[in-house]
Amino acid sequence: MGHIVASAVYAKGRKIADISLDEGSAWAAKPGHFVWIGLHEPNAEELHNLQRQFNLHELAISDALERHTRPKLETFGDALFMVLYSPMRSANKLEFVETQLFAGNGYVISARYGGSAPYSRVRLSCEARPLLLEHGEDFVLYALLSFVMENYRPLMDEINAELEQLELTVLERPLSQIDAQQIHGIRRDLLRLRRHIAPMAEICQELQRLDFPFIDKHMRPYFRDVAIHVNRLLEDLTGLREMADYAIEIGLLLESSRQSVVQRKFAAWAAILAFPTAVAGVYGMNFKNMPELTWHYGYYAVLGVIALGCVGLYISFKRSGWL
Repeated sequence: MGHIVASAVYAKGRKIADISLDEGSAWAAKPGHFVWIGLHEPNAEELHNLQRQFNLHELAISDALERHTRPKLETFGDALFMVLYSPMRSANKLEFVETQLFAGNGYVISARYGGSAPYSRVRLSCEARPLLLEHGEDFVLYALLSFVMENYRPLMDEINAELEQLELTVLERPLSQIDAQQIHGIRRDLLRLRRHIAPMAEICQELQRLDFPFIDKHMRPYFRDVAIHVNRLLEDLTGLREMADYAIEIGLLLESSRQSVVQRKFAAWAAILAFPTAVAGVYGMNFKNMPELTWHYGYYAVLGVIALGCVGLYISFKRSGWL
């Protein structure tokens, strides 16, 4: 069972009175008045009640009773139905809360499903700007759209901070499995964000073109402002995606560099150990005609040659940076 968050009637930029749902259609029919109703998780009965009062299109109600996956804008005569999404992220889990908007001549109805930030702040902000609220339904529609898109900014700033910290971590130590999983999770969230933000650019452009009685041509720049905000979010998403890709690339490059250093050290020590092995192999061939085998100091001479050769190789590799 849903509940009414707020229901009020406005005229000339001022709030006239709080009303019940059953009074909405009577007030909306008065010239110069419009009704703004905010609902939280309304059920089918409440939606059908609104349909009877405001003559909402049957397809709009049918669409509202379904769950959607992306933002959308549908027009039904001189009314519109819109689906928006607000992001929520807790414990590194990204969710999207759906909001449905019905708007027409004399009314704006919002239905929020889930625990996103309530629209009471939007209502208070609009009521504090009577000159703009005097425009009526179109200004409320703009304020709701702007508020939804502003909810994306703190989340993207949070992701940006996480990626910057990951870049510092990758520079300090090898890329771990946990780091790779975190970067993969961020990249997946960024793709989901783009899927919900990108359609908003088209919706804002459509709102600038629509010729509805309740959308004043002087309000179209406000919808263009929301479109600009959406495009900036998309640009920032591209930048964040590149940051995530760079973090992985930097990690792989540094890991490759570290492995190269280890391989060079192994190769250097293998060369140093190969020298005494080669000398010992020569004198292990057991030929009879090897005069130095009978030399009294031959053993000590061979050990000296081995020691000098190993030391010389060690110094050479050390100077070249292999050890």
